[in-house]
Amino acid sequence: MASFVDDSAQVRQPLLQQEARTYNGTTTTTVTTTTLTRSETQNATIATVDLSFDKGDPSDNPMEWPDSFKWGIVLLLSMMAFVTTFTCISVVPLAGVIVDDLTPPPSLPAAAVVAADFTQQTTVAASHVLLVTIWELGEAAGPLLIAPLSELHGRYVVMNAANMLLIAATVLAATSTTVPQFVTARALTGLAVACNVLNPAIVGDIFPPEERGGAVSLVFLAPLIGGAIAPGIATMIADRFGSWRAVVWLAIALATTCELLFLTYFRETYKLAILRKKVVAAAAAAAEIDDNKQVVIKAVVDGEESDEPVLVSTGSELRKLRDAVLRPALVLCGSGVLMALSLLGSVAFTYFYIMSVTLPNVLQERYGLSSVATGWCFISFTLGSAISVFICNNSLDKIYIRMRDASKDGVGLPEYRLPLGVVGALCTPVAIAMYGWSAELELPLPFLLLSVLIMGTTVMLTVIPLMAYVVDAFGLYSASAMTGIIVTRCLMSTFLPLTTGPLIDNFGYGWGFSVFAAFSFCLAPISILILRYGAKWRQFSKYSREQ
Repeated sequence: MASFVDDSAQVRQPLLQQEARTYNGTTTTTVTTTTLTRSETQNATIATVDLSFDKGDPSDNPMEWPDSFKWGIVLLLSMMAFVTTFTCISVVPLAGVIVDDLTPPPSLPAAAVVAADFTQQTTVAASHVLLVTIWELGEAAGPLLIAPLSELHGRYVVMNAANMLLIAATVLAATSTTVPQFVTARALTGLAVACNVLNPAIVGDIFPPEERGGAVSLVFLAPLIGGAIAPGIATMIADRFGSWRAVVWLAIALATTCELLFLTYFRETYKLAILRKKVVAAAAAAAEIDDNKQVVIKAVVDGEESDEPVLVSTGSELRKLRDAVLRPALVLCGSGVLMALSLLGSVAFTYFYIMSVTLPNVLQERYGLSSVATGWCFISFTLGSAISVFICNNSLDKIYIRMRDASKDGVGLPEYRLPLGVVGALCTPVAIAMYGWSAELELPLPFLLLSVLIMGTTVMLTVIPLMAYVVDAFGLYSASAMTGIIVTRCLMSTFLPLTTGPLIDNFGYGWGFSVFAAFSFCLAPISILILRYGAKWRQFSKYSREQ
């Protein structure tokens, strides 16, 4: 507890601001101090408020809500995750159709037609790719803004506001008349994706650690299902109604239905947002007693009154938002290990978008498939990803325990999460080259789809162990480290696929994708070196240094 020191200098008493963070399923409280002079304290109106939930009263405490209500929230979160993924992926096989529909023919003299056609073809190809990948650029802002805003204002307000922005941006996409307008709408839609960031946090708000497994699995299963069936459904609807806009309006209808359910069924789950109402109420009551004095809150937590007063300050919210936005960049730039892994994981994940912008042309131009059949072929990548998830769920912890038990001191290290990542990093170049040469040589269609499936497996086999490593290695900074990786991944996924057009035009599918394979092969040693030397290299960063 704080105490006063009586000396000739001006005596100041700490004021506490509490911020809850969750690490490994445990909620901890980070306390930062500002100061208030003794005279300011003496002239203040003191209000006491209980900052703990009433035991046995489920009305406020999300952990004590009925199981049926909590699982209803999980189902609602899963529905929104499905709709978000459907909105993102459904336009992928239709990107070429959308760009062609929104691109007006050039009105030039006959002498300039040839040059104009070449320029327009290049522009259309770039627009086709950017239309698919720009979503990731918008989504890069999600972890930076949505997560800290939810800590300041609660999950309910931020989730509903983001969902409404997503619906509005999707309406803008459905009514677009030009490619730039559609691309802008897609970027805004990606910016409004809140479920990817908040769903795990909301599950943590309402379930104790030992009960979260099933809920987390359901929440993460929904996007996989959405990604698997969205291309097939989208191409069927576009073929049936003769317009890609029907697909976008379907996404709007689904998102609007989910948002209506959120407005009527969802409740605030963030503990500090719920308890903050008590602080505001106490401050308002104290201000009414004596509006000439500053209001200071004394907190009662779990039945014990704190000796230190709590100052409610709106200025601190802006500082916390600023710090939350800047912290991921500081952690990322402050760790060479994290920067290297971020590069490896970002490039690996980008191959999903590289596959997405090339597979429709390959299937329709070289194999003669219809647009509907092309859409259903995307399920190959999802099946590969599901295989990788199954492998990691069954092997990641077993490998960690086996390596820990085999070590001299019997202590587990984060590096023990990486063996599967090494396998994925080494196999990804093979899958990339296999995909490119299958398209170049027009090998049998099952062989091409097998290469897509293997690509999905190796990509996720690279990324999942990497994420597990970051959580273990960066401890209290794991959220910021993960945010740094996600932002890097989104930026890489937005711009690296733009190189596919020039590579294929100049070298063909075979040698063009061999360039990607060579690039990935050069990055593969990163996981091997960190597995071998990461325990030492981590000590050079204060964010991953072992205490």
